[in-house]
Amino acid sequence: MRPVFPFSAIVGQDEMKLALLLVAIDPSIGGVMVFGDRGTGKSTAVRALAGLLPSMKVVAGCRYGCDPTANGARCDECRARVARGDTMKSVTSAVPVVDLPLGATEDRLVGALDLEKALTTGEKAFEPGLLARAHRGFLYVDEVNLLEDHLVDLLLDAAATGENVVEREGVSIRHPARFVLVGSGNPEEGELRPQLLDRFGLAVDVRTPKEIATRIDVIKRRDAFDRDPDAFLARWSKTDAKVRRSLEKAHVKLEALEVSDEVLTRAATLCTTLGTDGLRGELTLLRTSRALAAYENASSVTLTHLRRIAPMALRHRLRRNVLDDAGSTTRVERAIAELWGDAPAAV
Repeated sequence: MRPVFPFSAIVGQDEMKLALLLVAIDPSIGGVMVFGDRGTGKSTAVRALAGLLPSMKVVAGCRYGCDPTANGARCDECRARVARGDTMKSVTSAVPVVDLPLGATEDRLVGALDLEKALTTGEKAFEPGLLARAHRGFLYVDEVNLLEDHLVDLLLDAAATGENVVEREGVSIRHPARFVLVGSGNPEEGELRPQLLDRFGLAVDVRTPKEIATRIDVIKRRDAFDRDPDAFLARWSKTDAKVRRSLEKAHVKLEALEVSDEVLTRAATLCTTLGTDGLRGELTLLRTSRALAAYENASSVTLTHLRRIAPMALRHRLRRNVLDDAGSTTRVERAIAELWGDAPAAV
């Protein structure tokens, strides 16, 4: 297996790394969209995240990685096994991080008839696609703004329903497809469809570093990794292990954290002031601030947590204002300063 650059060794890009960790803690946040220049570590960070994720339990022999404890979210094959009274044994598996290539076909994404088996045995069998492989994990789409419209529609359907339904060539298959969608792209190369952008819980901007010292640090670490990957991975293994333990503790702590009415009121007021559509903004603020509090082992969710994650949760939800040429991040930060002052107190 090709070595993967360690997550902790990525220089800078703190907001992007934090966003990925938060959706790993609470997938219901809804995924991450990363806007930025080429060569800024977007793909590296997503692939490195796989090495930090705790393992999960899956039904033994299930091609779709069904959760043994999720009675209502099972594939057709697992439902049939339950109906027969079979014992649903579980095994440990790594959380999948799956790449969706830009030139992927519809069959590659949703699955298709296994032609080899059909020709050799005459049996109509289904070959699962990338949506099946990404179930309970991450689906990464580089240059997502260039993805073909019919594939975007399929992603939207799966994201909205949490399952993949395939009916073709006499085959009817239904299986769960719950995944964290992570996309990256350069806005200068094409706009992202609003319907798809709205499905991302968080949006972050990454830029090429301007500081000479930072650029040199990036070059040195990349060169050291390319020259001797094993030594470089060993050097950063303890730091990655520390982040992994923090993620595991945050998973346990998450459910016990309550969000006060004061924090919810501030979140709703901020969204109202900025004019965001619907209530996804408030839900994302709630879930993301709670995940941040869990990651930092805080005893409660505070306004400080809410303020820190507000730009990444709301910057992509703002309507364009022809009378205000400020960037979306500036508009969010300005609204926070006007509503809360420069230094909000913890509650």
